[in-house]
Amino acid sequence: MATALLSVSDKRGVVEFARELKNLGFDIISSGGTAKTLKDNKIDCREISDVTGFPEMLDGRVKTLNPKIHGGILAKRSDAKHIEELKKHGIEQIDIVAVNLYPFEETAKKIQKPADKNISDEIIENIDIGGVTLIRAGAKNYKDVLIVCSADDYNVVIENLKNKTVSENFRLELAGKAFRHTAYYDALISNYLSYEEFPSEGAIPLRKLTPLRYGENPHQNASLYTFGNEENIPSVISAKQIHGKELSYNNYQDLESAWRLVHEFDKVACAIIKHNNPCGCAEGDNIKDAYLKALSCDPVSAFGGVIAFNVAVDETVAEELSKLFVECIIAPDFSKEAFEKLSQKKNIRLLKQPIPYKKEEASIEYRMLSGGMLVQNRDESLLSEIKLATKRAPTKKEEDSLNFAWKVCKHVRSNAIILVRGKQTVGIGAGQMSRIDSLNIAVKKMKQIIHGLNESENPLVLASDAFFPFPDVVEESAKENVTAIIQPGGSIKDEFSINACNERNIAMQFTAMRHFKH
Repeated sequence: MATALLSVSDKRGVVEFARELKNLGFDIISSGGTAKTLKDNKIDCREISDVTGFPEMLDGRVKTLNPKIHGGILAKRSDAKHIEELKKHGIEQIDIVAVNLYPFEETAKKIQKPADKNISDEIIENIDIGGVTLIRAGAKNYKDVLIVCSADDYNVVIENLKNKTVSENFRLELAGKAFRHTAYYDALISNYLSYEEFPSEGAIPLRKLTPLRYGENPHQNASLYTFGNEENIPSVISAKQIHGKELSYNNYQDLESAWRLVHEFDKVACAIIKHNNPCGCAEGDNIKDAYLKALSCDPVSAFGGVIAFNVAVDETVAEELSKLFVECIIAPDFSKEAFEKLSQKKNIRLLKQPIPYKKEEASIEYRMLSGGMLVQNRDESLLSEIKLATKRAPTKKEEDSLNFAWKVCKHVRSNAIILVRGKQTVGIGAGQMSRIDSLNIAVKKMKQIIHGLNESENPLVLASDAFFPFPDVVEESAKENVTAIIQPGGSIKDEFSINACNERNIAMQFTAMRHFKH
């Protein structure tokens, strides 16, 4: 008779899984809490101590660490010597190992790491030892043992067993998942106990999701990886693609930028990204209004872009979107009518992500160098304070536009200059070596487009991602009737820009926080 060992902290689906195994003729061995759950549901099983002849001890810290368990898992069925040794010591073969681990991650999220390094007993007791050993043993001997470390895999395992389609590739897939699971688990523990600002050496729990067609260019290989369980990540990685061909390396980068930008806003908003830079962004009274305002900033650059919305796409905006060639659209949802309209274009990629982007001040980003990498906290803050630098304060309309402009500016490549009327961009200058060049590009873009805005009701404001070392940006922007400016301040020559503003009756605010984006 085949034997399965079940020992799980997460009891989801374990009763149904065990019942199916019993129907397939498996004998079940189980440990403490799992055995109780099965017996309470009238599923016959033997406890670990019945197999080992040794009781659980040290408050359950030692129960499965026994040769009669690990011998039954690690024995190679094709090795006659191994089989003989099992018989000699009265050890039975174990064919399935279904184990998940103590909830260290959930406990760590609940219990903040103490500054005095006095780690709580609850944290320590949620470090699994025996479970990790069982998983690794089963994964090592995957040719003879099915290792199941996630409740999400119960159904597929049962289906393969019933259909007698348990292939070596399937076993290998489960084994790889098991080793990734224990690597991630160990990395969580290492990072919690290390008290380092960033993850310790070797403790970045990467998991490959899928190869990509190519990288930024066709001659570059590329793949998509995740940290941990991609299903719970509030990002484009866990978005569900509901239409279109596979995503590319560049698609993912632009989608990430668009998704993060559009979630700077509480009201209905649209962000259009091209080559990892915003080419239009706006808030609107409704989704169609937000899209048309964002598009009006630079419809030429929007061609072949990536578009993000922070509300569900409906039929009204789908009709407008269908008029433009778009690489990708990402939104919390798509109405049935919107999907039917947009999916008529076979090359457009539609992604549904109901989980909004969540700012986390402790989140970390990595950038590779030749032979190493840079690590930093992600730029999730917006500003330190708002300080009036000039004699004239901005009007209410100017201030609202300045706040909008500052949010967009944070997401534009340095040097960044943003021109805004109302709650929409009208000119964006990005990625230039000098700030005045960025201004000139933003002005040129603005003059190319008829925005249809009442200029008297929507004063022109400017945002800069870093301070002005010279008054030239103020002087030149005044010629374009900019009436208010927001910038970090902090230059030793701030006085020159302040004086230039005062002379021209321009209001200027300092944020005390810059947003370089290289």
